[in-house]
Amino acid sequence: MKKIITVLFFILGFVLKSHSQTNLNIQYTNGGLQSIPLTDIDSINYTVNTGNCPTTMADIDGNIYNVVAIGTQCWMKENLRTSHFVNGAFISMPFNDAQWNVTVTAACADYNYDTTISNVYGKLYNFFAVADTQGLCPVGWHVSTDEEWNYVVKRYDANADTICVNCVQSAIAGAALKENGLGHWLSPNSSATNISHLTLLPGGWRTGQGPFNNLHQYAEYWTATKIPGSFPFARTLWYLDNNIIRGNGTNGKYGMSVRCVKD
Repeated sequence: MKKIITVLFFILGFVLKSHSQTNLNIQYTNGGLQSIPLTDIDSINYTVNTGNCPTTMADIDGNIYNVVAIGTQCWMKENLRTSHFVNGAFISMPFNDAQWNVTVTAACADYNYDTTISNVYGKLYNFFAVADTQGLCPVGWHVSTDEEWNYVVKRYDANADTICVNCVQSAIAGAALKENGLGHWLSPNSSATNISHLTLLPGGWRTGQGPFNNLHQYAEYWTATKIPGSFPFARTLWYLDNNIIRGNGTNGKYGMSVRCVKD
């Protein structure tokens, strides 16, 4: 049976060059191009993007973030850098490794205690902050879930594994999600395209014991989803390849980056 092609929100349009050609060329708004043989198509349906995503959003501190639409989801295009919960309560910022090591409540940190770094790469939050009911993301937004990350990864790798844990979920999707070039990522990062415009950044992490590690090399993101009976899900990308790893955050004391998604 021939395929029925549905052109969804993210499709800019399609072009048929001539009746003599055999392919339908679909140009996506994220820069991707797909070519489908006309002989495989019975009908074409399309839905116009209604523009539900705002261009920007702001946190409780007044920080402004760019927003990107990925399919039906609206994602922050930058890492979260607020130092307050949405109700205005201050998020604890332990000022040395020993204090961070014994903290089992919500906390955040500037990498190497340097606000000029967090202004670019965002702050690092422990999972106690992610899970705190006072709300880490602005009203109408929430910390990205494991399911939402799966959705994004599958858009750029239809064969991505959304079930495995502590595994390479996709060996190619990372290229579409990472910021391209060497402005923030360590070399080589040569195959990153950022066609998603999600612009994931290598903010490194803070261990449960307190030391900071791997700025410019690793992007480590919490999800809001806990593995039953274990630690929370997380996503990891790095500068040497296009892998995106679906794993756990080892423990809730680790400091990692956060992206918010519109409710």
